[in-house]
Amino acid sequence: MDRGTVGSANRGRLQVEARTEGHSEVVTPVGELDHHTADLLREPLESAVEQGRSRLVVDCSRLDFCDSTGLNVLLGARLKAEAAGGGVHLTGMLPVVARVFEITGAEAVFTVHATLEDALNT
Repeated sequence: MDRGTVGSANRGRLQVEARTEGHSEVVTPVGELDHHTADLLREPLESAVEQGRSRLVVDCSRLDFCDSTGLNVLLGARLKAEAAGGGVHLTGMLPVVARVFEITGAEAVFTVHATLEDALNT
């Protein structure tokens, strides 16, 4: 597997790790995604698309909480990635995070995978 640039940022309750794997940018938020921490996730997603990596895989397996602001960050990233010919793939959602996507209907606009491996192999 091709592992390119690896980076991380931390803002209190959220840490975000980003790396390139093959033709995907893998972004892993760790902790709580809310209105105080949303920019920490928005920045690597937008940066990846601006740099031509429009296939975004968000590994949610370590995301403990996501509010509507976090959801809006992911929806915005989806629009930008699709405009660039890519998309956003979500993987490993814990039940508490998956519930936000279910009650808002947002799960219908994302490609959701059970595991990171599944997301990387599609």
